[in-house]
Amino acid sequence: MIPALALFALTYVLMLRLPQERPWVALCSAAVFIALGEVGIYDFSLGAALRAVDYNVLLMMAGTMGTVSLFIESKMPARLAEMLIAKVPDVRWAVCALALFAGFVSAFVDNVATVLMVAPVGLAIARKLKISPVPVLIAIAVSSNLQGAATLVGDTTSILLGSFADMNFFDFFWMRGRPGIFWGVELGALASMAVLLWLFRRETQPVTAKVETEVEDDVPAALMLLTVGLLIAASFLPQPGSDVLRALYELRSGLVCMGLCLFGVVRACLRARSAKPLGRVVRELDRDTLLLLFGLFIVIAGVRAAGVIDAAAALFHAIAGEDPFRLYLLLVAVSVVLSAFIDNIPYVAAMLPVVQGIAGLMNNGAGMEPYVFYFGLLTGATLGGNLTPIGASANIAAIGILRKNGEAVATKDFLRIGVPFTLAAVLAGAAYLWLVWGRA
Repeated sequence: MIPALALFALTYVLMLRLPQERPWVALCSAAVFIALGEVGIYDFSLGAALRAVDYNVLLMMAGTMGTVSLFIESKMPARLAEMLIAKVPDVRWAVCALALFAGFVSAFVDNVATVLMVAPVGLAIARKLKISPVPVLIAIAVSSNLQGAATLVGDTTSILLGSFADMNFFDFFWMRGRPGIFWGVELGALASMAVLLWLFRRETQPVTAKVETEVEDDVPAALMLLTVGLLIAASFLPQPGSDVLRALYELRSGLVCMGLCLFGVVRACLRARSAKPLGRVVRELDRDTLLLLFGLFIVIAGVRAAGVIDAAAALFHAIAGEDPFRLYLLLVAVSVVLSAFIDNIPYVAAMLPVVQGIAGLMNNGAGMEPYVFYFGLLTGATLGGNLTPIGASANIAAIGILRKNGEAVATKDFLRIGVPFTLAAVLAGAAYLWLVWGRA
């Protein structure tokens, strides 16, 4: 376990120190983890590493990137930017309105996809107002991460919880006669909006704009809306029994995004009577972000195979003992801290059965309902990713977009927004969830 822990720490130190080289750091670290597993230091083979990669997320990202490229080319983002600017009095409210909009979309669509959809609007606003797009896109990313826990389809971790705890779409709103996790997330969103208003308090430049841009093609915008609708519909599909169909079922969100992207590209090529739209979409793909996520999936799986995450999880019951409130606080706090540095998807997947087991040991073996602990785990793990630039896929995607547009993002720039945003949202949401579910 010690070699894996040391390698894991070195990987994230290098990512923080060398932001431009993060994809290669992650891939090299993944290769070392596989090599350590192959020589027998721990049980982790090349096959296990490849199975650990979440191809659904990668397909969804690649497909959404392609659709977003068509969306930008249609000039719809520029028009949306003008419509938004025309409705708000100053830059501060423009940024907050955009963050709220991103949060609303992210409650129903994966937060990475949300960033890919909304970021072009943020970039257009920043260019019109001649301000740095860095804080604007960071606000979009952290707001997307926050709202990802609000519904069953908002984030991969929500899907994991829904499947494990046998929760349906509406259980996130109202469950067993009580308000669900959705309302805790929204309370955290209100607290975090107050933080954004304070952080952007000096951005009081008046906003004056006319809606002048003409949209050249409405179909890319329709494809974006259809993506949202089909992703929601896909969450209601029953899991098939066949192995082949089950494999496709696990990739359903990615296949939706990629299928709509391919339709849009083929249509654009036919419309232009050339392959130029295809070439443009391929060039617009953020390969660095895709490679980074590919490597991180393997790194986290290696850490888990080495027993690092399991050993950390085993400490929970020993420290918390029989006190449910202490266990709840511990779960929230540790989830926030760990998710700031590791991907929350494998962390939540590893912790859900642990939390279930601990809940069964409470009350001297009589057990108690685990839902408050599930919700605490999801809240901490989802929001904890907002503490650092590499804590959540949405953050990585936003920084990748900024990099492709020639903007450098220092770690301190992200922390200035991420830390107070996260603390406000976690404190408000966690307090609500304990008051509603902790006294059951």
